[in-house]
Amino acid sequence: MLQQIRPAIATIVLMTILTGLAYPLAMTGLAQVLFPHQANGSLIVRDGKTLGSELIGQHFTAAKYFHGRPSATTDTDPNDATKTVPAPYNAANSGGSNLGPTSQALVDRVKADAAALAEENPGHAVPVDLVTASASGLDPDISPAAALFQIPRVAKARELAEDRVRQLVAAQTTPRIAGIVGEPHVNVLQLNLALDALGAR
Repeated sequence: MLQQIRPAIATIVLMTILTGLAYPLAMTGLAQVLFPHQANGSLIVRDGKTLGSELIGQHFTAAKYFHGRPSATTDTDPNDATKTVPAPYNAANSGGSNLGPTSQALVDRVKADAAALAEENPGHAVPVDLVTASASGLDPDISPAAALFQIPRVAKARELAEDRVRQLVAAQTTPRIAGIVGEPHVNVLQLNLALDALGAR
């Protein structure tokens, strides 16, 4: 019996060391050497202060900033621990609303958001990503169409020419990889930081 148990225990110990220690440490070390920015969270740092991550959206509401997609993330209700309250872009609680296309609550929310956006920029179709939340609730990017749709509001709030803001959006648009992989997108946090760097209101 010991002849059978001893190799089994030795195999468990060896595989634990290899797959539980050696391999993770090797991959972590390799990532730190080859991709240090990504391995440390793709953080955006300005003047020694961490402002956020390229990978996690933030909840911008002021008229002078571009807004990201709606976020359905929640947090614990401070008044009742058995309930939750909306907490957009709560990175500690990634997730969607789980509301399906037949949900009246979802239909009502999308209609209300679309109506408000239509008033903001009359005569232009509302981009779908400005009224639909991502599955994670943390999407940091919007489509170029969603950024262009918001230009009149942002330009007016900052007293900038729309063409100047349009140029900034174009400069901040990330194209498809090799022209074929993925979709063009705009990182909302980086776009808003570029806006602030202009020095306008």
